[in-house]
Amino acid sequence: MDKQEPILTDLINARGEPAFGVMTSPVGRVNYMDYDLRSPMDRPRSRLSRFLGFNQFQFASLCGPDFIAGVAVVDLRLVGNGFAYVFDFKTRELKEFSCLTPAALGTFLPVTPDDGVSYCRWRGARLEVDAHSVQRGRDVRVKVTRCLEVAGQMREPSRFQPLRVCSRAGYNGWVYTQKAAGLPVTGEILTPGHRYVLDENCRAGYDWSCGFMRRETAWNWASISACLPDGRSLGLNLAAGVNETGVTENALWLDHRLLKLDLAVFRYNRYQPDQPWQIETSDKRVKLEFQPLGHRVEKINAWLLASNFRQFFGYYSGEVRTALGEVIRLDQVPGLAEDHYAKW
Repeated sequence: MDKQEPILTDLINARGEPAFGVMTSPVGRVNYMDYDLRSPMDRPRSRLSRFLGFNQFQFASLCGPDFIAGVAVVDLRLVGNGFAYVFDFKTRELKEFSCLTPAALGTFLPVTPDDGVSYCRWRGARLEVDAHSVQRGRDVRVKVTRCLEVAGQMREPSRFQPLRVCSRAGYNGWVYTQKAAGLPVTGEILTPGHRYVLDENCRAGYDWSCGFMRRETAWNWASISACLPDGRSLGLNLAAGVNETGVTENALWLDHRLLKLDLAVFRYNRYQPDQPWQIETSDKRVKLEFQPLGHRVEKINAWLLASNFRQFFGYYSGEVRTALGEVIRLDQVPGLAEDHYAKW
């Protein structure tokens, strides 16, 4: 039986400082209101400024050999955002739902990374990601009448360790992110005329992030949650442009064991997004080509807030190397890639 990990009760200590770096222990609570937030000229900010300046989101992906589904809940204080979709690799059809809510009405995310329900409920639609530490997993629930229904349960095996990172953001901010990929998942996804079964050939992942982020942030992201031909689980999370102050959020999970990776480099043509991407890490453990087959686009330009969001669905081919030197070759493995600019 694996030894129980100790829990870091609060992310912010008694001096108002976050615990920076890569964490091997769970974070019980992100007590962001205890952070000593200041202006660039060292003036203490008000409680209202701390509340309004804190951004938070959670994204869950459910991946099968022939489809990918995604669910997101976002709280930017001035607006809330929720979206859910399923992309079919055979038909290349995208079924999706999205909404923007003023003042984040109907949107909620807990400050406990491993417990509580993140939700966006708006005009009859319901998007939820329910985390529970006792069962070590997350339930994903979506109900959009005559459009999309999701009921998925991802679970963390006893030896699984999520990637937990807290990094500086700009002069006076920080970001905490917790990520996992390659998790077993069960359940089903329903769209008009089609049922997708989440079985032993499917895997899932999640991204739980929050903090006082840079006013303008841009990043690239790559994610794989897949079952290899030999039955082992593979999870991959790569990012460039965010959470790179002293640490990275790059990691490989093979058979549910975590391997931390170095810097990631993305080479692609932003204005010809259907062309292949080249993605590799500076430690030479990852060298992949991503071929987009479809994408989801959302552009928001609302004065104080802006977002140019493009998430791509496609196939990864190439190789990854484990800590023991094993070379795992990937041939058209489904996955996600992202190009995102945000002003918040």
